[in-house]
Amino acid sequence: MDEAWARDVLTRAGLTGPGTAAELLAFGENAVFAVGDLVVKVGREAGLLERAGRELAVAGWLTAAGVPAVRAAETSPRLVDGHPVTLWHRLPAAVRPAGPEDLAALLKPLHALPAPPFALPARDLLGGVERWLRLAGDAVDPEDAAYLRARRDAYAGEVAALTPHLEPGAIHGDALPRNVHVGPDGPVLVDLETVSGDLREHDLVVMALSRDRYGLPEPAYDSFVAAYGWDVRDWDGCAVLRGARETASCAWVAQHAPANPQALAEFRRRVASLRDGDTEMRWHPF
Repeated sequence: MDEAWARDVLTRAGLTGPGTAAELLAFGENAVFAVGDLVVKVGREAGLLERAGRELAVAGWLTAAGVPAVRAAETSPRLVDGHPVTLWHRLPAAVRPAGPEDLAALLKPLHALPAPPFALPARDLLGGVERWLRLAGDAVDPEDAAYLRARRDAYAGEVAALTPHLEPGAIHGDALPRNVHVGPDGPVLVDLETVSGDLREHDLVVMALSRDRYGLPEPAYDSFVAAYGWDVRDWDGCAVLRGARETASCAWVAQHAPANPQALAEFRRRVASLRDGDTEMRWHPF
């Protein structure tokens, strides 16, 4: 699915047409568009329909629990030409960029919640690797794809054997400041599709990896730790979760390689650093 295809899905869904424009906000596993007062997410394939429905349920649950989060405009996803489509209320313009401390302030109440009245899956961090490599197809070196599959399999067992420091429960699953929107009423969580029931450490390792791989300044990481109240790097399972997330992050970029030369270059860069055991090579956000 490319942007043009996603725009066709919007039209077939009756969301755009003459006089109704759609602004592309993001393009990853979903194409995300602003359409009037709504934000519309178009999933890449029908297999994401269940996840789309769960994301809508999570949004309602968080709102009811008092955790600031994006609000759904419809309670069920649509399936349009094999693509899940979900509608969301558009947030007011941001008043400033979100910082690590804003993220930590939202994770604390999320991590304190009891289980929701519906099932949350485990954070299958490595579950998307096969799909992303399949979408990459011949654009990536088969040896690189085989390497990531082997690395995925090795880390899957290690992750399953971890002993947590924190009480397991609801997590965001992709806890980054980019998934926080700071509007006039304060920060809210967005992109709820990876909310899961698993080790709370998953949400904290993301920021540790941002510090080590993506150039997050030390003071910014320290502000996250101070706001949350604990540094996941003090946990002996941190390296395992980091390695698993690096594997997934590398494969995630691969899905964009067929249509984007920059994605292919970044994929090759990431694979090379993993092969070389270089834990400090800077990765570029994508």
